[in-house]
Amino acid sequence: MTAPDSGRRRSQWLRGVLDLCLLAVVADEPAYGYEMVRRLAAAGLDAVAEGSIYPALGRLEREGLLESYLGESAGGPPRKYYRPTPEGAEALTAWSGEWERLVGGVAAVLAGHGDRETAERTSR
Repeated sequence: MTAPDSGRRRSQWLRGVLDLCLLAVVADEPAYGYEMVRRLAAAGLDAVAEGSIYPALGRLEREGLLESYLGESAGGPPRKYYRPTPEGAEALTAWSGEWERLVGGVAAVLAGHGDRETAERTSR
C-alpha cells in the first residue's frame, strides 16, 4: 500500500535537506548544476530536478557557503561550477552531524513504533 501523497511528502523532505546534499556532492569535486543532479540521482535522490537546485545554489553562494567559477565545457559555452568555501566545508561537517542525530532519533521512534505494533499483533 502506498501512503497518500508520498511523492509530495518525499519532495518536502528533500527540500529540507537539499542544502546539505548540494554541499556534500561538491565537497570532493566541483560540479555544475546538471552534474549535481546526476550525482544526487546516482545516490538515490532522483526526485531532485535541475531547476529546483538553482535557487538553493544561489542562496548557498550568497551565504558564503559555496563559490562558483566558469569552467570549459567539451562542446559549448563555459559551465558554472560550484565548490564549497571553507565556511561551506565547516557547515557540511556540522549539518552532517545534525542530520545523523536527527536520523538516529527518527529511527528510534520508528523502531519503537514497530515494537508496539508487533506487541499488539502477538497479544491478539
